[in-house]
Amino acid sequence: MFTAFSTALSALGAHSTGVDVVANNLANLNTAGFKASGLAFYDLVSEAYGQGNTQVGFGVSRPITIRQFTQGAIQNSNGPLDAAIQGDGFLIVRTPADGLLYTRGGSMTVDREGNLLTGKGLQVQGWTEKNGTLNASGPIGPIVVPVGTIRPPKATTSFNFDMNLNAAAKVGPPPDTFNTSIQVFDSLGTPIVATVNLVKSATPNAWDYSISVPDSAVASPVTPVTGTLTFDADGKLTTPTVTDPMPSLAITGLLNGAQPMNLTWNLYNVSTPRVTQFAATSAVAANSQDGNPASQLTQVRLADGGKVVAIYSNGQQQIVGQLAMAAIRNPDSLVAVGDNNFQLSSRSALPAIGEPNTGSRGSVIGNAIESSTVDIAREFTNLIVLQRAYQANTRVVTTMDEISQETINLKR
Repeated sequence: MFTAFSTALSALGAHSTGVDVVANNLANLNTAGFKASGLAFYDLVSEAYGQGNTQVGFGVSRPITIRQFTQGAIQNSNGPLDAAIQGDGFLIVRTPADGLLYTRGGSMTVDREGNLLTGKGLQVQGWTEKNGTLNASGPIGPIVVPVGTIRPPKATTSFNFDMNLNAAAKVGPPPDTFNTSIQVFDSLGTPIVATVNLVKSATPNAWDYSISVPDSAVASPVTPVTGTLTFDADGKLTTPTVTDPMPSLAITGLLNGAQPMNLTWNLYNVSTPRVTQFAATSAVAANSQDGNPASQLTQVRLADGGKVVAIYSNGQQQIVGQLAMAAIRNPDSLVAVGDNNFQLSSRSALPAIGEPNTGSRGSVIGNAIESSTVDIAREFTNLIVLQRAYQANTRVVTTMDEISQETINLKR
C-alpha cells in the first residue's frame, strides 16, 4: 500500500519534466529551424503478489525526449544571406575548437575578413571559388567571399546586336541608313564606343556596313572595317555565313596605354542569325558584349541551391561559394548543444556530405527561413494534460497521507 507514495512521487517528477519540455518548446516558438521535442513515458517494473495474479506497478520513469525532425514552414525573409532547408539534411558549421556541428538555422552573416558565419559566429562550411573554379568534389572548408577586393577589368573581344533592318528601306539617293553603337572596354577597363553604320545597298536585299571607334581614343585614326550583309527572300541572313570569318576591327595605339584590341561582331547565335531583314522599322532588340570594367564588391547574397553569389558595382554577378549539406539517416539521435546546433552522438550514423539536392539531401532556398515546428495548439493541449496528471498524482499523495494517519490512529 505504501508504495503508492513513491509511485505518485515518480509521476510528479515525470510530469514535471514533461512540463519543462513543453515550456522549452513554447519558448522556441519563433526560433528559426527549431525542432520541437516529444515525450515518451515508460512504466517501472511491477511487483507481483500471491501467485503472481496481482501486479502493482512502481510508477513511471523519467520521460525520454525525442527530437522530431519534421519539416518547418518556409517563410520569405529580407536577409540576403538567409537560407532555409526544404527536405532532409543539415548545414555544417565549424567550432573554434575545430569540431563540426550541424544546424537547420539559416541566418548567416559575413565578417570583415569575408568568412561566412552563422549568427553566433561559427564558420559555415562548403566550397570556395578559387582562380575562377568552384570544386564541390573536394574537402569542405570555410566559405570566404572576396570582401574589399577589386575585380580586374576584362577587355571586350566580341559584341552582338539582335536587330532587324527594314526591307522597305530606300536605295536612294540618298540611301536609307541605320546606325547603332555599343560600349566596349579595353584591358584597363576604359569604356570605348564602337559604332556600326549600315547603309541600304543598291544590290537587292543587301546592306553595307562599317565598324568604327572614335578617333579621340587612339593616337592615330583606326580604319573602319567595311563589308556587306546580304539576305534571302525570306529576310534571313545569308552572307556572311555562320562558317565565314565574322567582321573584326583591330584597334591599336590606345591613348591610355591599354593593350591592343580586336573587336569581333558576332552575327550568329550558334547557328541562328542575329540580324534579319523584314518589312518593319529598323531597330535593335538587344545587344551585349563580353567585357567589363574594374568593379568592387557591393553585396553578397545566397541563391537557391546554396550558391553564394557576389554582386559587383558594374552589375556583374559571380558564384564565389557553395554551401555543403550533411544527410544523417537517424537525426533523432543528434544531441542539441544550443544556438540551433546539434552534434553527433554514439548512436548517430556517419553524415553523408555533398551539395544540396543530391543524394538524399534536401534543397536550400535563398532569402528564406525555416520556421520552428512548434505547434502552439498542441503544446497547450499537452500542457493542460500534464497539469491535470500532476494534480491527480498530488491527490494520490494526499490520500496516502490520510490513509497513513488513519492507520496510525488504529492503535490509539
